[in-house]
Amino acid sequence: MNEGKKPVIEVKRRESETPMSLMRRFSRKIQQSSVLRHARSIQFHNRPDSKVKLKNRTIKKIEKYKKNKLLKKLGKIICSRKK
Repeated sequence: MNEGKKPVIEVKRRESETPMSLMRRFSRKIQQSSVLRHARSIQFHNRPDSKVKLKNRTIKKIEKYKKNKLLKKLGKIICSRKK
């Protein structure tokens, strides 16, 4: 049926139960089963960057470093950072 997945949460209406109390009971079941916590944890999941992206990012950093080093050498950038 639900292989590898959590069972579906099922709440049946009792005799003379108001819709609000049914909703409250359902909400409590959801919180106890931690389905909601799991759903929220994966909601904004980001994939890790690929090797190509990491490589390109590193190349851009190196190029920027070399460009700034050259501009400092030529006197176009004044280094004002205190060390």
